[in-house]
Parts: sequence; C-alpha cells; structure tokens
Amino acid sequence: MTEPSEDAGVIGTLVERFEKLRLPRILEMKDRVDQGEKLTDIDMEFLGEVFEDAKHIKKYVDRNPKFQDVAAQAMGLYSDITNKALENEKK
Repeated sequence: MTEPSEDAGVIGTLVERFEKLRLPRILEMKDRVDQGEKLTDIDMEFLGEVFEDAKHIKKYVDRNPKFQDVAAQAMGLYSDITNKALENEKK
C-alpha cells in the first residue's frame, strides 16, 4: 500500500499543473460562459481531459485528505462551468 508521504512528488506535480495550466484556463472559460458565451470544441476537449484525469487523481486525493477540499472546489468549478454552458446552449 502506498503511504501518503510517497505521494508527495505526484501531488506536487498535480498542484503545479493545476495552478499554472488548468486554473488560468478554467477561469477564462468561466468568464466567457458567465457572459453568455458557449464553450468551443477545444473547451469541451479540455474538460473531457480534466474529467478523465480526475479519475486517476482521485486515488491520491483519497489517500491525502488535506487535498480533498481543494479537489472538491476544483470539481465544483468545472461543474459550474458546464452547467452554465448548458444554459447558454439552450438560449
């Protein structure tokens, strides 16, 4: 069984990727959907990758509870964006 301390390198990389790559892009997407825009095909592909990665990241979050709140907030943000984008599509 993997100990949480052994996960430190992987988690560090995941946090860095989130802060530098994913968060800026997702905040830009949120601004656009909040202004009534629709998601592009590239946005949808990005979200698909994020949700696929979430399946693999879950085991690290489960073993390291201090990251559960951050992971939940990130997934909530992704959910908010997809829900708002769906509303925009219906208009």
